[in-house]
Amino acid sequence: MTQTTEPDIIHEALAVIDKGLTDMQQRRLVSTDEVADLLLDVRMLLSTESDGDEVSPN
Repeated sequence: MTQTTEPDIIHEALAVIDKGLTDMQQRRLVSTDEVADLLLDVRMLLSTESDGDEVSPN
């Protein structure tokens, strides 16, 4: 099951990166907050998949 889910997460992460880069290329200045938000979104997508089996419900 992991083999079919991982490519989906990777494609979703790539879509987030592509959208963020497209938005940023249209501007002259990009704040560090916006870059950090983009990186955190990608990290969240990737870590959710890898940690999904290990997280126990509260």
